[in-house]
Amino acid sequence: MEPVPGRRRLVWAVVLSAAGAALAVLPAVGAYALGADSAVKSYSVPGESMDPAYRRGDTVWCALDDTDGLHVGRGDVVLVSAREWNPDGLPLLKRVVAVGGDRISYRTGDTSLLLDGTPLDEPYLKDRSVPAVVPFDVTVPAGRVFLMGDNRVNSADSSMHLDDEGSGSLPLSAVRGEAVERPTALIVAGGAQVLGLLAFAVGAALGVAAWVVRRRAAARARRAAAPWPVPGA
Repeated sequence: MEPVPGRRRLVWAVVLSAAGAALAVLPAVGAYALGADSAVKSYSVPGESMDPAYRRGDTVWCALDDTDGLHVGRGDVVLVSAREWNPDGLPLLKRVVAVGGDRISYRTGDTSLLLDGTPLDEPYLKDRSVPAVVPFDVTVPAGRVFLMGDNRVNSADSSMHLDDEGSGSLPLSAVRGEAVERPTALIVAGGAQVLGLLAFAVGAALGVAAWVVRRRAAARARRAAAPWPVPGA
């Protein structure tokens, strides 16, 4: 039995197209089912205010917030939008040190902030001997957060805006996202989608090649089957 022209290409075209489509679609479906279809975005740290946890140039992954910051708690690292702090409009990465109803304070010479009169343990600070650079005593209004950088000597944060509305605190609605662990599963899923699209493209190309081979084979077969002209007819 003679082999079918282009059969091998056609088989590979079907296999690669099917596998490629699965790789391209299934990760997206899985991410959507987990509620993470597009809720995590990367952010490049532009400065040193969150050193050492996040250094200049580091990539931070942030879970985008659609609840106006209602889930934010003390110690969380958040991405905030505050034009009064950053006129160019770019978001800032800061840590929540107090929430609505908290009294947060610092006296010159102290080795820690006081949260409701109790020393606040902040192991994330770049220099634990410098918990702040200016004295303050603020009771955070409801629906707002008091934010500071981990590198207290180089951070434009709530302690630098004590004369602003809310004594330097920001409304929860200013919170755009929360820093999260590197979303390995989503990154792998993204890579799988890219491979899937490439496999699908190769499969489609092989399918076209198989179709061309079959067309040419059919044309040759028709020419071979055509009757030879009879001389003198």
